Amino acid sequence: MRWAAVVAWMGLIFFLSAQPRLPRVMPPGLPQIQDVIGHFIVYAVLAVLLWWALRGAGMRRPLLWALAVTLLYSLTDEFHQSFVPNRHPDVFDLATDLAGAVTALLIARWLGARRRLV
Repeated sequence: MRWAAVVAWMGLIFFLSAQPRLPRVMPPGLPQIQDVIGHFIVYAVLAVLLWWALRGAGMRRPLLWALAVTLLYSLTDEFHQSFVPNRHPDVFDLATDLAGAVTALLIARWLGARRRLV
């Protein structure tokens, strides 16, 4: 079940990256904010799902592995976008993906440490 969630989320990312244009949900004049928020959240969720799956599989250092796999998937996603009309790879997107993953994993670690204390 854990791995199904990871694969489904990766599939959603791939599907969204294959779209030449994504609908705008932010007010006019703020298109970059939507892009940043989107990348941050999507890769934060991927990192936590990977951590959850790796932890359930008994993997040593699941946080580090989750971060590494998330970064690798982000790299392949940016490469994939180079083949999609109206899309292009962007180092800033990669940095935003990494920031989302790191933030989510730090929060997961903090919450896990708090839960053990209670």
